[in-house]
Amino acid sequence: MKTKACFVALLLIAFTQISRSQVLITTTVPDSITYWEKTNALGLDINQISFVNWSVGGNNSVTILGKANFTRKYVRKNVNWLNELILKYGFNSQEGQETRKTDDQVQFNSTFGYRKDTLSNWYYSAKFNFQTQFANGYAYPNTTKEISGPFAPAYIFLGVGSEYIRKDLGLTAYFSPLTDKTTLVLNQDLADAGAFGVDKAVRDADGNIITHGKRSRTEVGILVTNNIKRQVFKNIMLDNRITLYTDYLNNFGNIDVNWQLQLDMTVNQYVKANIGTNIIYDDDVKATKEVNGTVVQVGPKIQLKQMLGVGLSYTF
Repeated sequence: MKTKACFVALLLIAFTQISRSQVLITTTVPDSITYWEKTNALGLDINQISFVNWSVGGNNSVTILGKANFTRKYVRKNVNWLNELILKYGFNSQEGQETRKTDDQVQFNSTFGYRKDTLSNWYYSAKFNFQTQFANGYAYPNTTKEISGPFAPAYIFLGVGSEYIRKDLGLTAYFSPLTDKTTLVLNQDLADAGAFGVDKAVRDADGNIITHGKRSRTEVGILVTNNIKRQVFKNIMLDNRITLYTDYLNNFGNIDVNWQLQLDMTVNQYVKANIGTNIIYDDDVKATKEVNGTVVQVGPKIQLKQMLGVGLSYTF
C-alpha cells in the first residue's frame, strides 16, 4: 500500500513539473505585407466677394481652385521608388466678363533609386518627369486665339544620375549628367509660330506656309533638382522645389529655372491655408508685347506666379 501511494505521489510531482515547464507561444501573422506607402490629398479653395449698394463700387466675383496630390512610394531594403501625381485647375468668374483660367497644372514625377547598402544616403537613380495642362490659355482679354493648350506645351524629362536622400531632414537632391528633355507643341498653329522653342514654319514672301513648324524639340543636358519638404513650425509645412537644366548643344550654361515654394498652414483636420510662389525662366519661351498695334516678340523674361488660398482639404 505504501509503495502504491509513493508511486502515485511521484507521478503527481512529475506532471506538475512538466506543466510548469510548458510555455504557450502565440504568433500573429499579418493579413498582408506591403512595402508601399500611399497618400491621397484633395483640396478645394473658394474665394467669393459680392457687393450690394456698395458706395465705392466693385465687381462680384468667385474664384475656385481644385487641387489633388497622389503619392505612391515603394521602400524595401536598398530600393526606393517614388511616384507623384499633381493636378490643379482654377478659374475666376467676374461680373461683366467671361470666365477666366487662373491655374492649370498636370505633373507626374517618378524616381527609381537603388543603393549599395541600407546605411548609405546615396542612390543610383533614374528620373522621369512629365508636365502639361488641362485647357487652353489666352492673353486676356483676347480669347479668340490661344497661346497654350493641352500638350502645347508638354515637357518630358528622362535621365539617369545620382540622388541624395535624408528622411530626417526632408531633403532630396538629384544630379543627372545625362537627361533628355523633350518639348511637345501639338497645337499646329502654335508650332507654326515657333512657340516654346520649336522650329517655326517656313513661309514664302506672301506669308504662305511652305513647311509646317515642328511639333517637338529634343535636348540633352544636365539636370539638377532639389526638394525640401518638412515641418518648419507647428502646423506649417514647407514644400520647396527647384529644377535647373542646361542643354549641352544649345547655349550651354544658359540655365532654365523652375522654382516652386509653398507653405501649407493647417487650421484643423479639414481646413488649410496656403501661400505659394512659382518662378520660371526658360530661354526658349519668348515674351511678347504690343507695339503700334502689332504683337512682337521681345525675348525671354522671368515668369512669376503668386498664390494665396484658404479652403477645404481631405487626406486619406
